[in-house]
Amino acid sequence: MIVAPSILSADFGHLASDIEMLGRSRAQWIHCDVMDGVFVPNISFGFPVIKAVSKLTDMPLDVHLMIVDPDRYVGVVRDCGAAIMNVHYEACTHLHRTVQSIRAAGMKPAVTLNPATPVAMLQDIIEDVDMVLLMSVNPGFGGQSFIEHTIKKIKELKNLISSTSSKALIQVDGGINTTTGRLVAEAGADSVVAGSAVFGAPDPIAEIAALAAL
Repeated sequence: MIVAPSILSADFGHLASDIEMLGRSRAQWIHCDVMDGVFVPNISFGFPVIKAVSKLTDMPLDVHLMIVDPDRYVGVVRDCGAAIMNVHYEACTHLHRTVQSIRAAGMKPAVTLNPATPVAMLQDIIEDVDMVLLMSVNPGFGGQSFIEHTIKKIKELKNLISSTSSKALIQVDGGINTTTGRLVAEAGADSVVAGSAVFGAPDPIAEIAALAAL
């Protein structure tokens, strides 16, 4: 399991030490949640923070834009050092163009679906993306409870990927801990995003190891 801890739950007063800790763990990516207070009802952090994080680690940055009109920021996200740029299906009027722009900028394109958006909406883009992120909570806040219907969506997405020439990974974000992580792993997920479960754990490195072993 690819574990991508979300620094939204990190201690921003000691962000460098938290990033250093992730570098000693079995985490493979660092997940950066950018919220604009418009697409989602919360504001998190912006590009200067991502750029600062990129200078602290060699781990790939998985940048998840929960914002309106993400097309405007493809170049900015690239310049911040992102390896993966993840945009919401619901935020992109011309998703294929957005995905092409991300790849042309040298990043891996990923697409996120909100809980109420069906997997079938990806039918005509699934072969062009490197990853699909299924939100297992409504985006905007950390610490929410896992939406059980996500398990069915993972299986549907796995079938869609298998029936095409897509190589897309399946990532799940929201309410992830070792219990829900096991459920999504059994359903076919390749990656999990965990925030409060990691940074709120007595031993974050052990929690990451437990998730990675799923």
